[in-house]
Amino acid sequence: MSTSARPVRRSRPEGFPENGPAPELIESGFALENADAAFLHHGLNLADLAHVLDLARRGIIPADARRALLAALLDVVEIAPEDFPYDPAYGEPYNSRERYLVSRLGDVAGWLHAGRPRREAARVALRLHLRAQLADLVRLTVGTVSDIVDRAEEHAATLLPDQTYLQQAQPSTFGHYLLSFAYPAVRDARRLLDELDGIDTSPGGAGCVNGTRLLDDRDPVAAALGFREVIAHTRDAMWQVDGLIHILATTSSLLSNFSKVAEDLEIFSSSEFDFVDLDDAYSRSSILMPQKRNPYSLAIIRGASGVVIGRLTGFLAVTKSPSARSDNLIFAYGEVPRALDLSQRITRLTGGVIRTLRVNPERMREELDRGYTQATDLAEHLVGLVGVDYRTAYVVVGNAVRQASRSGIPGHAITGAMLDEAAVAHTGRGWGLADVDLADVLDPRSIVASRQAEGGAAPAALAAMIAGLREVLVELGAAADQRTAGFAAAETALLASARASAAEPAG
Repeated sequence: MSTSARPVRRSRPEGFPENGPAPELIESGFALENADAAFLHHGLNLADLAHVLDLARRGIIPADARRALLAALLDVVEIAPEDFPYDPAYGEPYNSRERYLVSRLGDVAGWLHAGRPRREAARVALRLHLRAQLADLVRLTVGTVSDIVDRAEEHAATLLPDQTYLQQAQPSTFGHYLLSFAYPAVRDARRLLDELDGIDTSPGGAGCVNGTRLLDDRDPVAAALGFREVIAHTRDAMWQVDGLIHILATTSSLLSNFSKVAEDLEIFSSSEFDFVDLDDAYSRSSILMPQKRNPYSLAIIRGASGVVIGRLTGFLAVTKSPSARSDNLIFAYGEVPRALDLSQRITRLTGGVIRTLRVNPERMREELDRGYTQATDLAEHLVGLVGVDYRTAYVVVGNAVRQASRSGIPGHAITGAMLDEAAVAHTGRGWGLADVDLADVLDPRSIVASRQAEGGAAPAALAAMIAGLREVLVELGAAADQRTAGFAAAETALLASARASAAEPAG
């Protein structure tokens, strides 16, 4: 093909837009981003201060510009997010900040862009906000698990017909039941600390994808902001989302665990069960039916779990796009902080429900005495006593239980003669059990006392778990407190450095 025959490629306009954003874009995009400004506001202030101080350390920014810019930024630090003039008509939140600073300083405000795109400041700000939230959620989880452990210790001897598939399974205690929710929450708290390690890393100095010639060392900004270290790869630093996914996944797991206990308690607090009562402060009356006191707090816990799961799945759907796309993170600025905020609220609520719960041991014992939770222990006893395989013992006991149920005989009243009759029907011979005393085998309290292996419901085993959990909770709480104190110390030092630099007398 001759050169003259080649199609002419239409040139596209380069450079920034000459016109302002369309009203539809403002309403559907920038308004949403500005609604998230409160989550980023304080972090943006700190990120800007650290950047200006770093430019000054490198001798890049003139002294007069540095003093003026630091003084203006320190004024913004004192402005609450709701009082700052964020306006979606100007674009994303950082645009409003730039407009505000330009209105005060003119082109001096442009030094904030030296070696740094606006998205870098937002990435830093998000991490500063999230790391504080994560440490707080760990601390709140420790508090709620402590409430669970305290109630478990209080009800270590409160017998409970524990259930699977909402059917009576084996004798246990309410304390042992409660502890089954402590361990998943502890594991989630550990995961949150791991995720805090990942979030507590600095994207500062990453530029857009490949850094900047103005900054040859990214460590000073990280140190000024109290980050543990810098993110190793600049492109990854600017566009990574896996840590945010992990945070949403762990908060989903944490609230799912609380949702399980909430659903159980809703069933247990019904008049059909009457095992527990919610405190009035965590209930809501029916406006129509005078007799009803609804477990409103439990509905909130269960619903919030679904909301956080939805945020996780929604964010996963958003982030499956190609790399280095703004849609990967535009929604993260609101979705992840809101998920953590909701998780904090629900964790506190769950602790309050557990802490004030009224337990009805008499009703639990009534159900134990009415049911057949002894069946497994009885079959295991026959394995050793008669020398039959467990499958045979299982069938004989199951048939005996079925007959007892039809005759209105509770589990604790099953006799050796009834077992012999079932054995003859299944195996063709009796097992010589007519005069055997089965009282201890059929007593729920004796059954619980026999569970002495690690993790069981016997008093010593339960006490060991409680002691171990309390040690772990102290460690987790101390770790969260230490991290929070470190963040606060770094912020205090940064603000002090900025004030001192802004107050330096002119050359």
